[in-house]
Amino acid sequence: MNNLEVQIKEGKIFAPLKDKWLVLKPEEKVRQEYICRLVNTYGFELSQMGQEEQVNNSQRGQGRAMADIVIWKSEKERLERKNPVIVVECKAEHITVHEEDYFQGYNYASWAKADFFVTTNQKETRIFKVVYGHMPDKLQEIVNIPTAEEIKDEKKINALLKQTKAFTRDEFSKLLFKCHNIIRNNDKLSPEAAFDEISKILFIKIRYERTNSEHQIFSLEAFKQDKTSYEKYKPKDGKDFYQFLFDQTKEDFKDDDLFEQSEIIRIRENSFEAIVKELEIYNLSTTSDDVKGIAFEQFLGRTFRGELGQFFTPRTVVDFMVDVLEPQEGEVICDPCCGSGGFLIKAFEYVRAKIEEEVQQAKEKIKEQYYTAEYEKLSDSKKAEIDEKVNDLFVKLNTELDINNEKSRLRVLSYDCIFGTDANPRMSRTAKMNMIMHGDGHGGVHHNDGLLNVNGIFENRFDIILTNPPFGARVEKSLKITEADKYTDTARILKYQTRYGKAYDEALKQVNNNIGKSLLSLYKTGTMSTLTEVLFIERCLNLLKPGGRMGIVLPEGVLNNTNLQKIRDFVESKAKIVLITSIPQDVFIASGATVKPSLLFFKKFTDEEAKQYKDIVKKAEKTITKKYAPQIEPLEEKLTLRGKNAPTAEEKKTLKAQLKQLEDKVATEVKAEVKNAFNYHIPIAEVEKAGISTTGAKIDNELEPLANEFKKYREANPLWKNTFKQVKYEVIEETIYRIPVTENTNIVSEPEVFYN
Repeated sequence: MNNLEVQIKEGKIFAPLKDKWLVLKPEEKVRQEYICRLVNTYGFELSQMGQEEQVNNSQRGQGRAMADIVIWKSEKERLERKNPVIVVECKAEHITVHEEDYFQGYNYASWAKADFFVTTNQKETRIFKVVYGHMPDKLQEIVNIPTAEEIKDEKKINALLKQTKAFTRDEFSKLLFKCHNIIRNNDKLSPEAAFDEISKILFIKIRYERTNSEHQIFSLEAFKQDKTSYEKYKPKDGKDFYQFLFDQTKEDFKDDDLFEQSEIIRIRENSFEAIVKELEIYNLSTTSDDVKGIAFEQFLGRTFRGELGQFFTPRTVVDFMVDVLEPQEGEVICDPCCGSGGFLIKAFEYVRAKIEEEVQQAKEKIKEQYYTAEYEKLSDSKKAEIDEKVNDLFVKLNTELDINNEKSRLRVLSYDCIFGTDANPRMSRTAKMNMIMHGDGHGGVHHNDGLLNVNGIFENRFDIILTNPPFGARVEKSLKITEADKYTDTARILKYQTRYGKAYDEALKQVNNNIGKSLLSLYKTGTMSTLTEVLFIERCLNLLKPGGRMGIVLPEGVLNNTNLQKIRDFVESKAKIVLITSIPQDVFIASGATVKPSLLFFKKFTDEEAKQYKDIVKKAEKTITKKYAPQIEPLEEKLTLRGKNAPTAEEKKTLKAQLKQLEDKVATEVKAEVKNAFNYHIPIAEVEKAGISTTGAKIDNELEPLANEFKKYREANPLWKNTFKQVKYEVIEETIYRIPVTENTNIVSEPEVFYN
């Protein structure tokens, strides 16, 4: 049977497997569309399929065991009620499918003794290998289901079952590196230029597979089929198909500034096809984020080790710094020197894990509420009603994890809470791709000088800064702010003005009002040092809201170099140091660094602390100045004498030296008085092993227990206040309420209906 089409009229949809019209519901539409795909693309006959088939071994707490679509090898096996080969579960198109929701359908496939379990919402289709007898901790995702021809061949079925997506991260990383070498060998590009071409192909693949085409994955066969169709209608001067695909991809990602509009793919088509062939075993729209994300990071590490190694902060350090600062949901996070995006990705994953855990807890609570001992005594029709109710509640909860739902917690985290810049265009693009591979949050990353404002990255806006600024470089005094530094995209400026209000207009002034001036003049520390790490300390403090916290990787010299004492004084006048951790130089040697680093954690003064500090300084200055006034005032009077009473040049020199000595004494005693009055404990730790050797090999990691120890210390001595401890959900009359519970109290804020 060919070209089966979905039939809809007067609020009903035709179900060919039941040979009747059913009420048109979103889930039913997806089911009938997938049945059409099974017939038209895979070649199955309607006679070898069934809809809403009862499967055995229903267990308490699982609901009624009715499989959406079941496929047998043949009509004969269906009629004889032999074990089917494929079980399909359908979700409505607007539902984001999450792995924890697969287990009910997976159970059905297991009880039916099928080999393949499919779940689809049309936008996304995921296929799993069924392991009989027990539920695996992680479902084993595979590439595809068999066609009508392949389903009759046990060897082909077994081959498909072995094409599991649960590849090790190393294998995916090696595959990316193999693609990289194809370009270097065929097209003679540098490692960095070859990486750019890999990026383009990965983005084409991501775009293609997110549309969930009938081919399921961006395979070489799919590419050639689409190319044949394209060639029929291509004008004589039209672009090659692979360049056309790249143009479509640029258009889809145009708001991300990933590529210049004039950019093209700079490799031969045979290289492009070879890479598509290598990557076709992976569906990048569905491969779990930890697999593709960490594999991509491994690939980056191998590709850029050396020349661009400074853009990669070792993962053990990133994990530790995020664990220490404990980002909370709703907090806005920035890295103004984001490199490949390591800090932003870890912070995103840290908060996302908390959201996912709370949504899963809510689902377990719903199961307990509806799947009781009473449920087992109900008729099938009553069970079906409860199953539908539970499914509907799960659907509502899943909207919290739908990045396309503007009200979802995950969307807010991804679009409103993650920001970064990098001055290197390749790195800013890499950070965006890295974040997409990890599940998103890439929209706030920009190619921009981290010392200058852009988009939502401006003063007093962030709760958390995590960064590893460039070491040892200097900002030349001759470096001026120019017209080229101005942001001139009027459409986006209007969008940002709407989003951020008057604060954005003020942020633009940092550049617009200082054209022609030295970049150093924007910073108070610019008169003390031209080192980039020093300027970035001040930049990060400026970016933080009052009470915001910061983790920064700095060379140890910032702490003990006598030339930088003024910098330390400046920092102590703006923020409290909450932890200093010295780590071995080995950790960064693998990334190309030669300086021994320290990890510093600050909390910017709250408005109250800033006022308290100023009052203490003012009082100390008054007290100490008064103490030394009898010695200072006579010297100052002598220096102001004129005429015959004026001191000689030699006497002036002596008087000035004495005055300077006294002023230094005053400054030293004021500083001591302030430190005494504004006294607080600063934990200092030194670790000998931080998880990475000089060669990049994995070793013991003393940072992990240190993070746990610091958490206990922080909780015992409240260093900062978290926004929320957790979010609870309450189901009242089939409406789910989101209830944020504030820290260290049972007081809850007003319940919020997030989906009704």
